[in-house]
Amino acid sequence: MNILVSLKQTFDTEAKIAISGGKIDATGVNLVINPYDEFAVEEALKLREKFGGEVTIISIGGDKVETSVRTALAMGADKGVIVNDPALEGADECVIAEVLAKAIAQQPYDLVLSGRIAVDDGSSQVAVRTADVLNIPSVSSILKLEIEGDVATVTREIDGGTEELEVKMPALFTAQKGLNEPRYPTMPGIMKAKKKEVKTVTLADLGISDAAPKMNAPKYSLPSPRKAGTILSGMEAPDAARELAKLLHEEAKVI
Repeated sequence: MNILVSLKQTFDTEAKIAISGGKIDATGVNLVINPYDEFAVEEALKLREKFGGEVTIISIGGDKVETSVRTALAMGADKGVIVNDPALEGADECVIAEVLAKAIAQQPYDLVLSGRIAVDDGSSQVAVRTADVLNIPSVSSILKLEIEGDVATVTREIDGGTEELEVKMPALFTAQKGLNEPRYPTMPGIMKAKKKEVKTVTLADLGISDAAPKMNAPKYSLPSPRKAGTILSGMEAPDAARELAKLLHEEAKVI
């Protein structure tokens, strides 16, 4: 079974976000595999262990993204493909999906896995858009995956519960927390990852000449700092209740 994992490199979730000139300042920020993509990598490795085959990591980014791809290879993936092109600076979800689809189409695959959401932009669009471009079925936020022949049975999270679906492969699934427990790279895995193939391609290699975004974010800004809370002290309970109601009505304007 040939399994592709679409991987995104994001800020460490503990990183402090800074804005400079209306742009996000990544200076000194630790970059890691998008946490939800780790579930996708782990599921791909489990499927390979069961059915055999190969796990290929596909990612889009600059020179730094290779660090995250190598981490996935240290977990056990077989090889990586990175799309690195200056024209992709500022690319939106539509463009990223089209580029991923082109990169995926150049590989033999039975299944494509990705995280259900990226923790940086939170759009949850790229994976399902990619499936649409590839004209293959997709299911988001899966919690369980079983494969028999060319049919995958998946359990996915929905509002208020779960549902089970049967999907003919090739297909694309996005991983939700709870699907598995991602393994840590071992020292032997880290050493092996240094020798594994990571191929870098450009838009020209994929036959793409236009990467103009359909959407543009002119600037970013941080939310206003939260104001300190008000403590009502030195009052009897009835007086405190009246004062609280007054503050909620006149200042917070929630009642």
